[in-house]
Amino acid sequence: MPSYFLAFIAALIAVYALTPLVIKFAVKTGAMDKPDPRKVHKKPIPRLGGLAIYLAFMIAVCSMLDFSKEIVGLLLGGTFIVIVGIIDDFISLPAKVKLLGQILAACILVAFDIRIDFITDPFGDFIFLEYLAIPVTIFWIVGITNTVNLIDGLDGLAAGVSTIATVTILLVALQSGDLPVVFLTAALAGASLGFLHYNFNPARIFMGDTGSMFLGYMFAAISVIGAVKSAATIALIVPILALGLPILDTTFAIVRRYRGGVPIFKPDKGHLHHRLLAMGFSQRQAVLLMYVFSAFLGLAAIALTEVSTSVAVMIVVFVAVIILFGAKKIGIFSMKNNAGTH
Repeated sequence: MPSYFLAFIAALIAVYALTPLVIKFAVKTGAMDKPDPRKVHKKPIPRLGGLAIYLAFMIAVCSMLDFSKEIVGLLLGGTFIVIVGIIDDFISLPAKVKLLGQILAACILVAFDIRIDFITDPFGDFIFLEYLAIPVTIFWIVGITNTVNLIDGLDGLAAGVSTIATVTILLVALQSGDLPVVFLTAALAGASLGFLHYNFNPARIFMGDTGSMFLGYMFAAISVIGAVKSAATIALIVPILALGLPILDTTFAIVRRYRGGVPIFKPDKGHLHHRLLAMGFSQRQAVLLMYVFSAFLGLAAIALTEVSTSVAVMIVVFVAVIILFGAKKIGIFSMKNNAGTH
């Protein structure tokens, strides 16, 4: 049995066993997500579920994988972002303080030489970033960390989308023979999938910022560590497509708020899941529909690694057209009907 499959199973079993204990701990310590006008749930729900995801991932990785410099940096950075998330789940940190924590977590990776030193253009040529390598890496890590954080708005949404994205990167890494990345993504996928048993609608626990930031951070970091970013001829398009749903939702939110003259960091009810609910979909239907879209983007990402450059460009253009058409159709760029903003 391949080691990465064992890592997947170990993380799956661990998170399944640990989550009930985390639920009890969250209730006892007051780490509860209370309803408000912008949220969908109607009663307080424990929100420290990311702790179970983190512990399950660590159990799988620490028991089976050799500790290279990169792995140590990844685990230290992941632990730091989890600490930031736990504090935020208890006392709701100001946005600037949370952002500082994310930047520091990204700097830990850079200190262990985990950075984007080059990208490839559509013609397969290398573009070396040189002095831009560190700021580009920090921007990438912080950006992806926040995209997963922002999409965590419906029961099971962030966990399911993260599972699909990690499986996508796992399959691409298998194609390129990058076994450490395969192992890490397998462990992350197992932890995310196992957590869904408790997080799918009706959720018994939320992952909170502890989980959403950890998943986003690990996904971003693993994509930098692996050969995934250089295996495709179009640079970081593969991981971007794999996590396309939260990236697009965040991008649409920025465009929407800018056009509406609203501060970019001010929450609203215009996110994709809000729009689907407003169109009459139930929570489960909206989440399943977004799973399908994430899987579509994942398949497109995998296809990019198997086709010629010209076909890859056609795939990207085709996906972009579908996305823009669908976004306009459901009114995601409009600030109208966003009642409940505050």
